[in-house]
Amino acid sequence: MNQKEVVYIVSDSVGETAEFVVKAVASQFNGGQIEIRRNSYVEEIEDIEDVIVLAKKSQSIIAYTLVIPFLKSYLDLRALEEGIYAVDLLNPLMDAFTHKFNKLPNQKPGLVRKLDDEYFRKIEAIEFAVKYDDGRDSRGVLRADIVLMGVSRTSKTPLSMYLAHQRFKVANVPLVPEVPAPDELFEIPRRNCIGLTISPEKLNEIRKERLKALGLASQANYASFERILEELDYAEKIMKRVGCPIIDVSNKAVEETASLILDVLKKREGNK
Repeated sequence: MNQKEVVYIVSDSVGETAEFVVKAVASQFNGGQIEIRRNSYVEEIEDIEDVIVLAKKSQSIIAYTLVIPFLKSYLDLRALEEGIYAVDLLNPLMDAFTHKFNKLPNQKPGLVRKLDDEYFRKIEAIEFAVKYDDGRDSRGVLRADIVLMGVSRTSKTPLSMYLAHQRFKVANVPLVPEVPAPDELFEIPRRNCIGLTISPEKLNEIRKERLKALGLASQANYASFERILEELDYAEKIMKRVGCPIIDVSNKAVEETASLILDVLKKREGNK
């Protein structure tokens, strides 16, 4: 590949998939001298005919991702007639899927874009959970799909991240006797809130292990029973004031607690 070659991309959607594949192949030839010309949202035979004329003139390759059958058939036929290399990037694998899973493809363009939208919603939710973790900015409470509240070490952060992967925007608020609960907590619908509680014994055990991991004395006030009881009592009062459901996370895995939270949400939606 010493001279610049043109690869025409033809797609009945955006054409990003074909471009990615072409670039991946070109990289195996040290990047090559490739110019990619993308033809997106091809819907008519005339659109294909335009590419055929250009590809023949420059003796180019056509790489295509067409899922609409009549467009694919037409492109295959015209490329054969004009002696043009036309490479189908999707249908061989779709045929394999059809035979393996005994199902027919939807043959609708743009479905990858819909999947991408789901992906970006998940990323947005994860970024939200990070930004509004541990009460860093109480404004997140007003924008969240779910608000988790509880004392330290009740799995607020792991739960926020787990639920973010389910595309929920989650803010979590630590409840500490010395720090007033944010006003926003009492301004949002209580159906958006979930309180997390835990047994004093389990919390004592978790906090001692936490202190040990940090190289601190396990007798610190953070892990004392008196302090734990004070925090749990304060948290319970706030949760009752908010009027939210309360879930006991003692001896529960994050996945189990998240499932309970999602059950609460389903009931919430059903009662609207």
